[in-house]
Amino acid sequence: MARYTGADCKRCRREKTKLFLKGAKCDSPKCPIEIRPYPPGEHGRNRPKESEYLLQIREKQKAKRIYGVLEKQFENYYEEAARRRGMTGEALLQLLESRLDNIVYRAGFAKSRDMARQVVSHGHILVNGRKVDIPSYRVSENDIVEVAPKSRELTPFIVARAEAGERTPPAWIEVIPDKMRVLVHALPVRAQIDTLVQEQLIVEYYSK
Repeated sequence: MARYTGADCKRCRREKTKLFLKGAKCDSPKCPIEIRPYPPGEHGRNRPKESEYLLQIREKQKAKRIYGVLEKQFENYYEEAARRRGMTGEALLQLLESRLDNIVYRAGFAKSRDMARQVVSHGHILVNGRKVDIPSYRVSENDIVEVAPKSRELTPFIVARAEAGERTPPAWIEVIPDKMRVLVHALPVRAQIDTLVQEQLIVEYYSK
């Protein structure tokens, strides 16, 4: 499975904003973007002219990096969103939010989406009682996502239960921490998605 193996903090610096890719480190004074709030590289401090195209491609890159998907996969999500009725940008974010690894992260069972992806791929997650080890698995309305009973006493999940409530889950899911279970009541609308991206710029980028 192809995946990014470079430094996560460089991706945040490249986008000049926190993408919350490193869990607790992102909220600490050690976060590199707090120390060096400019893009990495020799010319990182320079201020390039922000053309319309640059803003569009940076917004696309930001969304890709937040959700941890690669270029072709993101393009496939966009093409599927474009075929749906309604706003393409909202449909794109809804597809990204319905990924299983994102549900695990949103529920607070993992400190970052990278960690959530690992939790899923290692077989610790059940969907409607069946093991699913594909991070990109699409969760549907009324699905039940939970940590497998044999995995609940592993240290990361003990910590997750102890820290339950520190991060408020979105309104479209219900988290039951003592059972390590998530009830997906509905797929989210744009107002329920707090991801800081301007999806219209992404639509404009792919519409060229």
